Amino acid sequence: MSSPKDESGNGIFMEVWRSNLEDAFDRIINLVQDYPFIAMDTEFPGVVARPIGEFRSSSEYQYQLLRCNVDLLKIIQLGLTFHNKDGERPPNPTTYQFNFKFSLSEDMYAQDSIELLKDSGIKFERDEEEGIDTDDFAELLMSSGIVLCPDVKFISFHSGYDFGYLLKMLTCVKLPTEEADFFDLLNCYFPCIYDIKYLMKSCKNLKGGLQEVADCLELERIGPQHQAGSDSLLTGAAFFKMKQMFFEDHIDDAKYKGHLYGLGSAFVNGLASGAQRDD
Repeated sequence: MSSPKDESGNGIFMEVWRSNLEDAFDRIINLVQDYPFIAMDTEFPGVVARPIGEFRSSSEYQYQLLRCNVDLLKIIQLGLTFHNKDGERPPNPTTYQFNFKFSLSEDMYAQDSIELLKDSGIKFERDEEEGIDTDDFAELLMSSGIVLCPDVKFISFHSGYDFGYLLKMLTCVKLPTEEADFFDLLNCYFPCIYDIKYLMKSCKNLKGGLQEVADCLELERIGPQHQAGSDSLLTGAAFFKMKQMFFEDHIDDAKYKGHLYGLGSAFVNGLASGAQRDD
């Protein structure tokens, strides 16, 4: 299933390829002012390398693990789902699934991750032929009004790698050597981030990956798991349900904004809890 639809047959997902990339961003530019809460997810080709050396903390190791893999690998898919402050989504399409150029014969990947993505319905032959060039994407993203803007709120789930790939595209260079510099960049391009996995620390009985959290919150998935569009749609639904159930409809920015689960205290005052993404 490579083009997910909702149950009524009306497409809430816009599949974005090289040919319709500019059209997608034209739509996004017109959306973001009224729907500034953006749930985001990526799919990427796994973990293929481990950093060597001595590390001062678990957080430092996790960042160096992220850095060496993001530097080596390419993003495969990005999902963005738009919401207003009340969690309402715009008329269809509400979710944009960007499919990037990726070659199984030329690009590096972890085999188990690729098999998982194949099983989810990703067609790598089409990615190679019609996939989006990351430089073209980054140029349009920079002028879209969704980055470098404090009024835009990004919602994610255990998203260090997700933002790592986005920063790599936006800056056109490898990620910074030091975690503190990574967070400086992150704060510049994405001034407001809520990572659901970090919010879960304050939510009794919520645990596990995105699907387990969604099941606990009694949320129904639309589209295939492990595709970025469906995962971003579910991420947004989970955030607004958690906000209502556990936070009395108010997220304390001083406590939660800007924390990325599994990474540490360079950007915000908090303890790291190193772990790979488990969505």
